[in-house]
Amino acid sequence: MQSIRSVIAGNEAGINDRKIKEIVVDREKASALSRELGWLRHVSEKYGFLISERNPAEIDALALGRTHGGILALCSERTVPALDRAEIKENGFYVMIEGIEDPYNFGYALRSLYAAGVDGIVLDERNWLSAAGVVARSSAGASEMFRVFTSKPTDAADLFKELGYSIVCADRDTPHTLEDSTIRFPVFLVVGGERRGISRALLDRADLKVKISYGREFRAALSAASAATILAYEIFRQNRIK
Repeated sequence: MQSIRSVIAGNEAGINDRKIKEIVVDREKASALSRELGWLRHVSEKYGFLISERNPAEIDALALGRTHGGILALCSERTVPALDRAEIKENGFYVMIEGIEDPYNFGYALRSLYAAGVDGIVLDERNWLSAAGVVARSSAGASEMFRVFTSKPTDAADLFKELGYSIVCADRDTPHTLEDSTIRFPVFLVVGGERRGISRALLDRADLKVKISYGREFRAALSAASAATILAYEIFRQNRIK
């Protein structure tokens, strides 16, 4: 239900153009979902979607996994625009996650980035937004509330640099630790996936490369979601309004 509310809220805010076509409900759970259904019926006329009841087998066949709670939204695709300088805030915080290989991990990262106050997400043209259902659920609806753009990674870095942003990249090979670095808005943060990391072309454009310190000897990389969370919250901490 959180993802459904986020689709509607994102639509109301003009953040995305995804439309709900139909809400389908497990008829055996309809009475337990009466509060949620009451609200959906209230807004259905405004947004032009149908509400129908189905048997449990039909719901399970439509759903991703079995933890849907008995209520699903059948939606249109979302238009994801190319990065445009006119859409970039003057003193903002934007993030690119390059090379992430799992839609759940991508969704978990978006959840944390949204909570940390990130203004927008920039993605390569090859990304996980085609798995919108998985991403919306794992991000607790945050994916539908974000302003999302596509761009070639190097083009995005060049544009943000032109606009006066600091390009900050996560890099395990740098001597600069996150906790000892000063990072002030405006910031374009780049986080790489666990296997491939960040491309050399992007690292070469960085104004600052930082690494996350570990509490013990550990050779493995953090998940992209974990790394993005730590980085984003430290940048939020340094720039919060007291």
